[in-house]
Amino acid sequence: MRKIILMMSVSLDGFIEGTDRRIDWHRVDDELHSHFNEQLRTMGAFLNGRVTYELMAGFWPTADAAPSSTGPMAEFAGIWRDMPKIVFSRTLRRADWNTTIARDVTVDGIMALKARPGGDLALGGADLAAAFMRHDLIDEYRLYVHPVLIGQGKPLFPRTDDRTALTLAEARTFGNGVVLLRYDRPAAPAPSPRPV
Repeated sequence: MRKIILMMSVSLDGFIEGTDRRIDWHRVDDELHSHFNEQLRTMGAFLNGRVTYELMAGFWPTADAAPSSTGPMAEFAGIWRDMPKIVFSRTLRRADWNTTIARDVTVDGIMALKARPGGDLALGGADLAAAFMRHDLIDEYRLYVHPVLIGQGKPLFPRTDDRTALTLAEARTFGNGVVLLRYDRPAAPAPSPRPV
């Protein structure tokens, strides 16, 4: 069964974006972008909310034609265009670039999506991730921690009374100081046999 993998860049103090949706503090150089490309090209689909999808669709379809694009940026433009995408939105009426619109995150719908053949599913966006977390649908967390404190903005994780245990699967440091922390959800324990 395919996995739902949350992949997000986050500041050291836990924000995915600053005020006014600023992400100019992201330290994405060619090494990190090449790593993203390597990870994302094997996915079966990108899962995004409307805001993230519209930001991506406003830039990536033609990014490889921009003179300022580096090799890894141009490569990702092709990956993004070709990758199946599912955008979760109750208001979006039309989406291009190999995109399907889904109205709601439902356990049955996501489990059916996971059961299809193909690569794992890359989940992006804090609001959509929160909906997946409420339904306990995230299998792996790949957090790219950028070495900066931004003080305020949109936090990656919503406040909750729930506790989620994770297992560290990988830690990797990039040359620009970004650290990948990859966590797996432990498998649910098998039910204990009932006494006879």
